[in-house]
Parts: sequence; structure tokens; C-alpha cells
Amino acid sequence: MQGDSAAAQSAFLTARAEMERIVREQPNYASAVCTLALIDAGLGRKKESIEEGRRACELLPIAKDSINGVHMMEFLAVVYAWTGEKDLAIEQLRATLPYPGFISYGQLKLHPFWDPLRGDPGFEQIAASLAPKDSAATAK
Repeated sequence: MQGDSAAAQSAFLTARAEMERIVREQPNYASAVCTLALIDAGLGRKKESIEEGRRACELLPIAKDSINGVHMMEFLAVVYAWTGEKDLAIEQLRATLPYPGFISYGQLKLHPFWDPLRGDPGFEQIAASLAPKDSAATAK
């Protein structure tokens, strides 16, 4: 995100070694699997990251944990975005909207997680749907 690919690769590889160890020791720890998915997406390991992201959602569905389950879904959308699967990212993002989570207008407009989706009409539609309403117009 800062334009230093070599430093990013090094950091991702270091983080991956640690997360891989944690996942090996605790294979059903959804947050660790999810973090490994994000790391692998950052490393360009598309197949692995998508599999891990989906597994994290399976391990911790909303029915089991309504707060963290939504976060697994949100981060799967990030994994899809980072791996070039824009349609899947937008579909996943839409699936999270009915639930309370960290997705907001400001987050979609400003957070670098979503840079790969900027300009996509589906993504822009979701962001616009979350935009603050004009309170002056609403008050009239």
C-alpha cells in the first residue's frame, strides 16, 4: 500500500511463517485461518487464499458467532478483491450488508483494502448506498 513491494513481500513472508505455525497447531481457529488467507492474498497465492478465506467462513459462520462471523465474511470480500475476483468480492460485500460489521461508507471510500474495487460500478453502488443522508434535506 506504500509502494514498497519488496518490503511488503518480506513482511508477508515473515507473517505467513508465524500464521502457518498457528494454523497448523489450531486448524479450526477461524481468525488465524482468515489472517493466513489475507497474507496469502498479499503474496499473490490466489488459490490458497480463497480456500483459506472460505474455510474461515465455514469455521465461524454467523449462526455460530454473529459478530466475528460477519468479520470472516468481510475479510473474504477483501481476499476476493486482492486476488482479482471483483465480482465475487462485490457479491460477498453485498452479503455482509444486512449484518452489523465494520463496513461503512467511510471505510469503503477510504480504506486501502478496497482499492482494487474502486471504480467498479457494483462497488461504487454499494458505497453510495451507505453514504450519509443529507440531514438538511431530510429535515425539510
